[in-house]
Amino acid sequence: MNRRHFLHSVSCGFGGLAFSALVQDAAASVLASRQPVLPARAKRVIFLFMQGGPSHVDTFDHKPELIRRDGEMADFHDARKIANSGVNAASAQRLMAPKWDFSPYGKCGRQVSSLFPEVARHVDDLCFIHSMHTEGIAHGPATLFLHTGATNFVRPSMGSWITYGLGSESRNLPGFVTIGPSTGNGGARNYGSAFLPPVYQGTPLGRADAPAAQAAIRNIGHPDLSPEQRRRRFDFIQAMNEAQRAKRPGDAEFEAAVASYELAWRIQSHAPEATDLSKESAETRELYGIRDGAPTEDFGRKCLLARRLCESGVRFVQVTYGDNTANPAWDQHANLPKHADHALAVDRPIAGLLEDLKRRGLLEDTIVWFGSEFGRTPYAQGNGTGRDHNPKGFTTWLAGGGFKPGFAHGATDEFGFMAVQDKVHMHDLHATILHQLGLDHERLTYRHDGRDFRLTDVHGHVVREVLA
Repeated sequence: MNRRHFLHSVSCGFGGLAFSALVQDAAASVLASRQPVLPARAKRVIFLFMQGGPSHVDTFDHKPELIRRDGEMADFHDARKIANSGVNAASAQRLMAPKWDFSPYGKCGRQVSSLFPEVARHVDDLCFIHSMHTEGIAHGPATLFLHTGATNFVRPSMGSWITYGLGSESRNLPGFVTIGPSTGNGGARNYGSAFLPPVYQGTPLGRADAPAAQAAIRNIGHPDLSPEQRRRRFDFIQAMNEAQRAKRPGDAEFEAAVASYELAWRIQSHAPEATDLSKESAETRELYGIRDGAPTEDFGRKCLLARRLCESGVRFVQVTYGDNTANPAWDQHANLPKHADHALAVDRPIAGLLEDLKRRGLLEDTIVWFGSEFGRTPYAQGNGTGRDHNPKGFTTWLAGGGFKPGFAHGATDEFGFMAVQDKVHMHDLHATILHQLGLDHERLTYRHDGRDFRLTDVHGHVVREVLA
């Protein structure tokens, strides 16, 4: 090969070499890890999203009075009836006791139902918030509010805000990954970047209605091209991008798009390694319940994949337990015993994740967040065998990342219907998680359409009572 042929083959000669370095610098600057503005207790988040709304009074919010008065009629301002009729009037509802027994666990003595015996073994590491309340009575708006802080407007997702504020710990992987996302109830908006530069949007792995074994980054390679051919094609595309870049100086969206090409190229080399569960020991796979045919296999794969991604430097990982049906997963309006199937599928994998993170020293600076878009009513829906949506009071829990272990904050009323003590709004929870990552929710803003936007809009406060 002569010198002229050599220079031509390496993407437009020295110009291509210079551009390659320039793009790498651009990509690095956009997603580079940034110093938090506050003292940080955590570096990353794993969000375990229980799509559909598990019943807090059947899982983690023990209500003896609800058990004692099972079957009695009581008046409630039912949120669904008010939303449908516009009439804010109380109506009589039949109280329904939890279908599973509660027992105290750990040194802290927190009550957990028999639905979650494996997670219950870790209560001394968990920080419960029993006084959550949120916006939206239907799945769509409530799910969007959980992820973006807005029920109907197009806003950046929480993972995008965090990646925008902190960048990525890895130059070779996205800062934000969502595993098995649903296409419904907001779909891609739940991991989208909206008006933030597109480089901060979440990267989906798989989808809710597909086996976790198929969760991979799509189109990460080309079956008909060798690595050398792919490199030449990439260099050619980037050379064309450079020609466009010269004509569009200061175009932030174009700069982000060019940087994303470079990131995508690096992902091709590093993502297969990070997502390869076959490298894990048999003991680790068993810890997560990954066995052929086991009900825990699918969610266990997702949780183990989340741990591997966090180890590799991904800043925010969402793991969804759900599906793409009209009534998602935990949404038991008429068949509450179905909760047992869902709990069986996630209990061991979640416990395995907590144990694995702890023994690897990762739980200390990783926030594990277990939550949903809302809870469920303490009374039977339509006097039947299920529970309706309840945004007025429900439970979430967090572990690691500087949250108080073995602690419970706030309370719902005697039946578990409404948050009444030390109430925590979803905006407050967002603000608190950002705070633990070293981000001030009031200063994490982005200028768009003439005003500064933030995840918590003009609301939210840090719940300092739950911080260690």
